[in-house]
Amino acid sequence: MHNKLKTTFFLILGIVFLHSCAVNPVTGKKEIMLVSTEQELAMGAQSDPAIIANYGLYNDESIQKFINVKGKEMGAISHLPDLNYKFRILDSPVVNAFAVPGGYIYFTRGIMAHFNNEAEFAGVLGHEIGHITARHSAAQMSKQQLYGGLFVAGMIVSEEFRQMGELAQQGLGLMFLKFGRDDESQSDELGVSYSTQVGYDASQMAGFFEVLHRLQAQAGVSIPTFQTTHPDPVDRFNKVHMHADAYQKQSGKTDFKVNRNEYLQMIDGMVYGEDPRQGYVKYNTFFHPELKFYFPVPPEWQIVNTPQMLQMASKDGKALMLMTLSQEITLKAAAQATVEQDGLQVVESSETKVNGLPAFAMISTLKQQQQQQAQQKQAQQDLRILTYLIHYNGLIYKFYGLANAVDFNNYYRIFNNTMANFDILSDPQMFNVTPDRIKIRKVNRAATLEEALVSLSVPQTEMESIAILNNMQLNDQLLAGIWIKTIVGGIGNFKG
Repeated sequence: MHNKLKTTFFLILGIVFLHSCAVNPVTGKKEIMLVSTEQELAMGAQSDPAIIANYGLYNDESIQKFINVKGKEMGAISHLPDLNYKFRILDSPVVNAFAVPGGYIYFTRGIMAHFNNEAEFAGVLGHEIGHITARHSAAQMSKQQLYGGLFVAGMIVSEEFRQMGELAQQGLGLMFLKFGRDDESQSDELGVSYSTQVGYDASQMAGFFEVLHRLQAQAGVSIPTFQTTHPDPVDRFNKVHMHADAYQKQSGKTDFKVNRNEYLQMIDGMVYGEDPRQGYVKYNTFFHPELKFYFPVPPEWQIVNTPQMLQMASKDGKALMLMTLSQEITLKAAAQATVEQDGLQVVESSETKVNGLPAFAMISTLKQQQQQQAQQKQAQQDLRILTYLIHYNGLIYKFYGLANAVDFNNYYRIFNNTMANFDILSDPQMFNVTPDRIKIRKVNRAATLEEALVSLSVPQTEMESIAILNNMQLNDQLLAGIWIKTIVGGIGNFKG
């Protein structure tokens, strides 16, 4: 290493160690921490409203009470027992749980639907609390700040280092990838420890990792272990069993809770999958029954719908459409705010009508800096945008159609067809919709899962999904009287 770079490196490192060491609550060891606990609390408080606004909360008093009680109980025996933990259920069908600094923990209704007992939930709850008690987010941010600072220092003092800049950045990326896996593995062990301490059978968490593995396979997702920050579900399955055996022996207890039936009865009636009341696609058209509008969507485009924004992307990845709400109350103010906030350069604009509704349309450009890796130089490329602002029922709907300038003309007709055909929804059949829900059913006689599903008139095409939802195989033998999850359609018919 260049002598001047060495001197700078160790000088900065020494200063950081002197002034930025903190004791990790979990390990009891000193570590570099550039983010204070006060900053963590502030970050959580700031992030929470945005997360809720983006996903929405799932309103079910009994389930919310359940996670509050279990969360507070587990938080009290964690490494940060005095932290004021807060627990949310997000109104999203995605199977996910996550934590942000400051004690905020989120479960989607999608993941709640895929738990099959309280012990599975408790294990994942402990995992997320573990991310907070081990200060993983703060540590990761501190490492980024530290190594980012050292990297900049090296770029300043060493020509040799500058020439190796790209390789250095790649190395840092691999370093943080490894840290991510270590954090997840540590949180898995903490999840086992915490859930064991509050009396649950922690080995059940391993069963949930099996569900994740099957969901990945069903979706055609195959992620090599070394390319993901989360450990491979199969690896996690084995390690969780190993940790559970060790912690249960250490506890001296022999009777641990699973509470399968209690959990299943609690989620009976929970919304499953996409909630059509928040918008749904049918006949290549997006319908919003509560806001009472509809518009065509391009066939085969991928669609992601959240309370804050609808996103539509072409299969080739060259075009994107967004729909959201403007915060302004007039079209003129909305157009001005759009241009100023997004830094647009307007090419043409005009007032117009969209199916009789007042509207404003414009085409604009946005300069982008793109890294040309092959030539190792910067190049300018224009992003061209079609924008429609439509005033309807006291709200201003804002549409964007984005593509690189060279591709924009190819997508203009698609963009315009979607935006210019926004219209008022008045057909009762389209807005009188209800979501699919989980229905807990009793198996009346001993049978395989497949035989039980046939007796419940479940379509063959839905059986594998229902098997995964129950973490069972179709040829599993079921005892008479066992409860299983099925899905009931909005009109009351069994779907699977």
